[in-house]
Formats: sequence, C-alpha cells, structure tokens
Amino acid sequence: MNFDTPTQTVLYTIEQAIKEYRRFCQKNISEVISDITVDQGLVLIIIDKNPKMTQKEMAELVFKDYASMTRMIDLMVKKGYLQRLINEEDRRRFLLEITAKGKDALEKLQPAIEYNRNTALKGLSATEILQLYNSLQKIISNCKE
Repeated sequence: MNFDTPTQTVLYTIEQAIKEYRRFCQKNISEVISDITVDQGLVLIIIDKNPKMTQKEMAELVFKDYASMTRMIDLMVKKGYLQRLINEEDRRRFLLEITAKGKDALEKLQPAIEYNRNTALKGLSATEILQLYNSLQKIISNCKE
C-alpha cells in the first residue's frame, strides 16, 4: 500500500476508530449515568467479574498507569460506587468491593454497553470480527517484541 501521509495508514485508522468508539460510548453512558466515565464503567465490570484482582492488574486491563488507577479508584470510592476493605491475607493491600450504588450502575449500564458494541460492530460478520481480532493480536504481538 502506498500512503501519502502517516494519517492514511491502517495504524492511524485503528487509533481513529478507538477514539470514535470511546467518544460514542461516553456519550451513551453519560445519558444513563452522568457521573461515570467509560474507564470507571470498565473498572466496575472488572471488579464484578474478578473481585480479587489487584489494582496493578486492573490498571493493565484499562491501559492506565498505577497512579492514574489509584486516582480513578479514589474518585469512585468518593462517589460511592466502590468501597475499600482490609485484605486479611495481606494487610498492605486492600480489596475493592462494589457498593449497592455501583451494582445499580452496572445494571443500568448493561443495555448501553450492549448497544455500543452492537452499533460499532454492525455490518461485520462473526468471521470478520474474528479475523479483525486476530489481526489486531498480531499487531500487538509484533509491537511487544
């Protein structure tokens, strides 16, 4: 392929798609719960599915550094979506638990999350989605070498 500018490369298009998707998701999430971000919604989902996950592991999943993750969790605790509990197995660490408000938020966000995914992937077959996933995994692997 011959491209005149870097912005015409497939990698730039991937970045553009991600930014448009995040913008689209945030708009739809904000219509349901005005004080939650896409990343905060991800944190709720991650904790709901993996309650013993460490903050470091969580940060890696949402592409945040540890300090940013700490700030996000602090804000979510302050807003009442999460609470910190003492980890009896390792008192230097804490466990995060979703509060009733957080569980309510998860329930309310579920239809918006499904709508966002379905809209973004509309027109793509299951085979195309799998092929795209595999291609993106190759790019990720190439960049980690």
